[in-house]
Formats: sequence, structure tokens, C-alpha cells
Amino acid sequence: MMATTKAESAYPSTARFSDSQCYPEYTASLKCLEKSMPEKSKCQEHFDAYKECKKKEREARLERNRSRSLFS
Repeated sequence: MMATTKAESAYPSTARFSDSQCYPEYTASLKCLEKSMPEKSKCQEHFDAYKECKKKEREARLERNRSRSLFS
């Protein structure tokens, strides 16, 4: 029998962070930080790419929610 976590049983549709479309940008920014510390400015391009990806992901989620609304 496979054990399920409390979050999985309570929220079966909750996505994992690693399933995010922005996970590659996230990991790239962390790897850059590991290599470039303490000079974070060298990683600004990675930070910007991650921020832009998260913005697009959020906009897509909001649009999906709008289209599902019972009141629109």
C-alpha cells in the first residue's frame, strides 16, 4: 500500500512546485547563485527570466480561473 501525505489526501489537485513551468528557471537561478556567491548581480539574467516566467504563469492561471467563473 502506497502512503499518501496529508496534503495529497486533502488536496488531490494541488500541483507540486517541481511541476511548475518555471522550475527550470528556478533551478538555473539557484545554480548561478551557488557558483557566483557573493556576487548576486552576475545572476540577474536568471532572476529576470524566472520573474517573467512566474508572471506569465500567474496570468495564465488567472485567465483559466476567469473562464471558470460562475458569475462571468
